[in-house]
Amino acid sequence: MRTLTCFKAYDVRGRLGIDLDAGIAERIGRAFAGAMDATRVVLGRDCRASSAELSAAVAKGLVAAGAEVFDLGLCGTEEMYFATTHLGADGGLCVTASHNPLDWNGMKLVGRGSAPLDPATDMARIRALAETGAFPPDRPGGRILPAAGTRAAYVARVLSFVDPARLPPLTVVVNCGNGAAGPTVDAIAAALAAAGAPTRFVRMHHEPDGRFPNGIPNPLLPENRPATAEAVRAAGADLGIAFDGDFDRCFLFDHAGRFVPGEYVVGLLAEAFLAREPGAAIVHDPRVVWNTEDVIARAGGRAVMARTGHAFLKAAMRASGAVYGGEMSAHHYFRDFMACDSGMIPWLMVLDLIGRRGESLASMLAARIAAFPSSGEINFRHPDPAAAIAAVGAALGPEALAEDRTDGLSLAFAHWRLNLRPSNTEPLLRLNVEARGDAALVAAGLARVRALVEGTS
Repeated sequence: MRTLTCFKAYDVRGRLGIDLDAGIAERIGRAFAGAMDATRVVLGRDCRASSAELSAAVAKGLVAAGAEVFDLGLCGTEEMYFATTHLGADGGLCVTASHNPLDWNGMKLVGRGSAPLDPATDMARIRALAETGAFPPDRPGGRILPAAGTRAAYVARVLSFVDPARLPPLTVVVNCGNGAAGPTVDAIAAALAAAGAPTRFVRMHHEPDGRFPNGIPNPLLPENRPATAEAVRAAGADLGIAFDGDFDRCFLFDHAGRFVPGEYVVGLLAEAFLAREPGAAIVHDPRVVWNTEDVIARAGGRAVMARTGHAFLKAAMRASGAVYGGEMSAHHYFRDFMACDSGMIPWLMVLDLIGRRGESLASMLAARIAAFPSSGEINFRHPDPAAAIAAVGAALGPEALAEDRTDGLSLAFAHWRLNLRPSNTEPLLRLNVEARGDAALVAAGLARVRALVEGTS
């Protein structure tokens, strides 16, 4: 039996040649078919140099298990989610490491109806079977099939969230980061033009290139934002969009090139959906919550908190029947998109809101940002995350008005709040601090927690 270290909380990620290789990928494909009793499986991949080989290995394992494999080729993870339901498949996999370093790769997996896999049952069964290699004999009937027409159907679904003919005449900078987004953006842009939308796109780092010549596409990191910001200003654009590698996240920049933190986009989209469906449930993560909860309460909605991570948010979306869910890390989930996350729907909805309200993105969010300032996510490499969290809890817990352990440690005080949690996908400890109307409190709270964390390393 071989222990597989590439299995994480709800997906597969690992270092190439150490945690993950073609042999392991084939075992995972075969184990997925066996554990999920899957005879029809959708398979996609991002543009990383290793993804084609790993995808072929997954397909080999699926075919050996007797599964029909609908191969999407290069695509975004959300296209795999869509195709799994659209084609009536038993499950789907996308070979991607999203924003992880270049020497990593991985997989995101879903079941029937694009449902998330339960970490304690589904993922555990797949891992156990892949590790033991106790596969039954090869089954006949396995084959690889094309997935013709799937992207066009996906584009139609994405555009159903807006009325293209009513979109305003805006200029939009799109930074695909040399990831998988370029061809899909082109397909959406063509469909918008055909529907009469006057949107003008300025493309940058557009061609998929697994070498990532302009750096790993992860706009959540501050050092990766200036290129998009400068392009927005140079073009005189109304909006900037930057994607991660598999484009299930999109990051927005206003007309001045200022990065818009994800929690304010969550609030904006929550408000938009509640205007359509008063009283609906909205799911959010525990990291930065005060702005989102305030928006939901003012709009008459019902806030539902879920643990950070796409599998947990999706499960909460389905359990609560929520119309929308969002994470401050720029994952946005939509009931009418299989309760899955999409990096394309959010910016389309923002274009629609700019047109409907006659306001810039900056204008729509200025009051919210002033009312609930936040730190942005601060990452620590720490030898003992549990010890660091315990130290923060012991020192600051007695002062807190409320404590929550949904995901790591959340402590709420009268005018500021913190969340400290271990990453689900990387060896990091992540900190977020927010306040009520006082940016100085954010800085002070951040300094207190930083000192405690660093004091335990």
